[in-house]
Parts: sequence; structure tokens; C-alpha cells
Amino acid sequence: MKDVGRYLQAGTRENTRRSYQSAIEHFEVAWGGFLPATSDSIVRYLVDYADSLSLSTLKQRLAALAQWHVSQGFPDPTKTPTVRQVLKGIRTLHPAQAKQATPLQLQHLEQAVHWLNQEAERARQSGDLASLLRSRRDAALVLIGFWRGFRSDELCRLQVEHIQAEAGAGMSLFLPQSKGDRENLGTTHYAPALKRLCPVQAYLDWIGVAGIACGAVFRRLDRWGHLSDDALHPGSLISLLRQILQRAGIPADLYTSHSLRRGFATWATANGWDLKALMTYVGWKDIKSAMRYIDPAISFGGLAAKPALELHTGSTAQLPASH
Repeated sequence: MKDVGRYLQAGTRENTRRSYQSAIEHFEVAWGGFLPATSDSIVRYLVDYADSLSLSTLKQRLAALAQWHVSQGFPDPTKTPTVRQVLKGIRTLHPAQAKQATPLQLQHLEQAVHWLNQEAERARQSGDLASLLRSRRDAALVLIGFWRGFRSDELCRLQVEHIQAEAGAGMSLFLPQSKGDRENLGTTHYAPALKRLCPVQAYLDWIGVAGIACGAVFRRLDRWGHLSDDALHPGSLISLLRQILQRAGIPADLYTSHSLRRGFATWATANGWDLKALMTYVGWKDIKSAMRYIDPAISFGGLAAKPALELHTGSTAQLPASH
């Protein structure tokens, strides 16, 4: 049974396991519910939090409760007609527009990378290893995150031994697990070398100065330049990205870690990528997931005050050509 439990645990993603555990604790501790639950108690739980939690959060809580009951051999109280009707009523009485990250504009990406490169050169000339490491790491982080459309957890799980990079040619990045890879088969992503804003060269510059031969690509770095063996935590990437942008003189309050992914999707759409090509490149399996990240470039012809490309990307620049 110990082996069975080990494989059952391995079959559930760590993030899902943590979120489900948090949901169960909320139901039992914060709300005071009892497990196994009844349909009536599930309904009262939903009603009590209908105006304070988003519908997506409530659905996640229901999924956790359903999983607990099924795994323990109890009937699932979340699938009754009453629960479904209450959810429908909550959607009607508490409509909310889904919050989306502000896409990082190409001009801001270019401004940030230009500033980081200048910082790296100043650090090199002055012998400031800590600043050199930080600027090289941050440049590689934002460029790979943008041009590959990676999520924060994917960036933090990149391993040097799973990456092949050749200056002037391109790079392949293997992820053993990702959100869209339900079977845990692993996915290999590719990125081209670019004439400017190049993710390949930024990666090579970073691991070269850091002397990393294996392990996590993006690691914690203290103020004295001591590089940790541990990867950055996905939860830290929002503050890190905002710090990078603010240091480059860019207003950063609206940006999140998803801004890199959404920025690339918006840029690609505005530059003529069709939806199928974008979904294949980024790794979306569901068209609804892809559409959440895209600001469609709708044309109003000569009536538009600004071209759609400028409205959605903030720049009319094309993708820097590969060597």
C-alpha cells in the first residue's frame, strides 16, 4: 500500500496537490464544515462565499472537495442539480470579467534588455560580479520567457542539462513536465537565434558568466553575488519582473509573470501568426486557453486613430530575423 500511495501521489501535480489541500482546509477550518459533506452543506458553503470569492476559485474548491470524496470512497456531493443551479445563480448575480495580465510590449522588452546589457557592461568594467550575474540572469529570464511564451513555473524548472544552445543558430529546451502535458511525456521547445533581443545569446552569456554546468538555469542570487543551487520560486517572478522593468525606467505595476507569455501571444498575432501556428509554438491544446492570452488585431480601416498593430503591441517592429 505504501507503493500504491507513492504512485498515486506522483500522479497528481504538486501545484494541484497544494491547492486541493488548501481548499479542503478552507472548507473545514475557515468555514467549519465537516467531511464527508452533504449537498446541502456544499450549497451553504458556496452561498457564504459567493460575493467574496471568484467563480473560478469556487469551482476549484468544488473540484478539491469532489476529489476528496471520490478518493475516500464517498458519494460526490458537488455534482447534484442543486449545486449546479447555485453555481449558475452565482454566475448571474456576481458577473466578473476575468483579470488578465497586461502584455509586455516589445518596445518595453527592448528597453529593459538594453538597460540590462548596459548594466552588465558597467559591472564588467568595475569588477562587480554580483551586478554582472544579476543583469545576465535577468536578461536571459525575460528574453526566454517572452520569445518562448513560458509560464513562471516552466522558467523555474528549466535545467541546463535539458537545453542545447548554439550561438547564431537556436536552442532546444526540454521540459519533463508542463501544465499542458497531461501524460508527463515531456515536451521539447525550440527558439531561434535572433539578430537582436536574442534568447539564445542571452542564455549562453548567463550560464557562461555563472559557470553553471548542470541544475537549475534560473537561480536565486543574494546581494553579495552568491549563487544558490536552488531554482527561483515561481511565486517570486512577479516581483522580480517588476524590479527589472522599474530599474529600466518602465512603469511596472500592471505587469505580472504572465505578461511575458501574453506579450508574445499579442505580438505574434499582430505580426501575422495564425492561431494554429501560435498554439503549436506556445503549446496550447485548447483554443479557449489560447484566446485568453490574445488581443486580436481588429481592423477599422482608415477610421482608426492608430494602426491596430500599434494599439496592441506598442511597436510596429518585426521579429528580429534569425542569423
